Amino acid sequence: MFFREVINEDLACVSYVVADGGEAAIIDPKWDTEGYLDMARENGFDVAHILETHNHADHVSGKGRLAAATGARIHVPEGAEVEYPHEPLREGNEIRVGGVRIAVLATPGHRPEHVSFLVKDGSRSEEVWMLISGDFLFVGDLARPDLAVDAGEGARGIFRSLRKLEGLGDFVEVWPAHIGGSLCGGAAMSRKPSSTLGFERRHNPHLKVADEERFVENLTAGLPPQPPNFERIVELNRGPLLTEAVFPEPLLPRRVAELLRDGAVLIDGRDQREFDGAHVPGSINVTMNQSGVGTRAAWVVQPDTEIVTAAGGDDEAYRMVRMLEAVGFRRIRGYLSGGVAAWKAAGLQTRATPALDAAGLAKLLEKNEVLLLDVRSTEEWEEGHVEGSVHIPYQRLRDGIPPELRGAGKPLVVACSGGVRSSIAASLLERAGVRGIMHVAEGGIPDLEGAGVHLVRR
Repeated sequence: MFFREVINEDLACVSYVVADGGEAAIIDPKWDTEGYLDMARENGFDVAHILETHNHADHVSGKGRLAAATGARIHVPEGAEVEYPHEPLREGNEIRVGGVRIAVLATPGHRPEHVSFLVKDGSRSEEVWMLISGDFLFVGDLARPDLAVDAGEGARGIFRSLRKLEGLGDFVEVWPAHIGGSLCGGAAMSRKPSSTLGFERRHNPHLKVADEERFVENLTAGLPPQPPNFERIVELNRGPLLTEAVFPEPLLPRRVAELLRDGAVLIDGRDQREFDGAHVPGSINVTMNQSGVGTRAAWVVQPDTEIVTAAGGDDEAYRMVRMLEAVGFRRIRGYLSGGVAAWKAAGLQTRATPALDAAGLAKLLEKNEVLLLDVRSTEEWEEGHVEGSVHIPYQRLRDGIPPELRGAGKPLVVACSGGVRSSIAASLLERAGVRGIMHVAEGGIPDLEGAGVHLVRR
């Protein structure tokens, strides 16, 4: 049996290739499908089957592109209510790939239609070797239960689905559809891509809870924000097949300027310090230095907006297009050819944002010369914040200038924990018309205690 995991590092999504006897099944394919085709060509197999565990809510599936390129049959869980030709998956169904058997196990909870796959390699044993668990069982965690139904109802579904695993041996490998960093689970989700049922039974805290009421209470406590545009992404995945990717055009600076005047948004993927030094007025900085580019962009830009990208080079700007497509942006016009350097060379105006480090912020706070805007999450705020600062998670700034920031009477400093989210926030505020912003580009709120600033905890 040939088995490979394929990870989308930006979204922490995982897909799988299972092949034998010259044919393959691809499970939960990501939007970028070129790697699967290269793998098939290099290893001499045909892609015969495309399997989905559920309608994904955090990324656009590549099933349409893959089917168009290979002619493979698409298999989707019964009850997924999709609008494209497919073969429905019911519990007990088997898909054969050479001597490999992939059996369907209904595991609702994360979504009502969710299934997992039990893989047997007939050349070695008739026992189940792998559980490809989709958004059901993660390494160290379980899927969040609130993306399709009421959180309590979803949690009860997951509790019942876990009972179906009781007859499987501890040696069965667990291969989930996400690793740590995905919004489909919680903070406990490991970045390790696989585990075994035995290890999870011993060390995954949710699997130790036998009482259903306590299980539901634990799984629904402290759920993170729902993925941005998740309902729209589900509809894209459920609707007519998306078979073509955007092939972005290189755009000259003056053409980009025209598009921006007509309402397009420029998303700049450079390092936050480069962005602070010089950027296109009104552009939004979503740095590619950290994973989650597509998700962060989706928090702050409407999905039907016309988009232009820019980065440190044209290849990076092109790569950002794919990251944005993967979370449902479909109106991407192209990228700024030559980046901000070309924009400057064309004689077009740039802006700069004064940048600070945590020590510089501490000095300003000591003199009471600025208003501090803390754009971290509520959990981070409660763990320690500056007395008198304003707390607004960066996602809320997509709608313009909040009333808490109007009439402040002091220069505004924007900070988070490391400069990434605060750069998004500062660029959004500048785009909304706020002037005189300073940005903490290195370090952040947790570093202030080392500079002598007391943090309040709740």
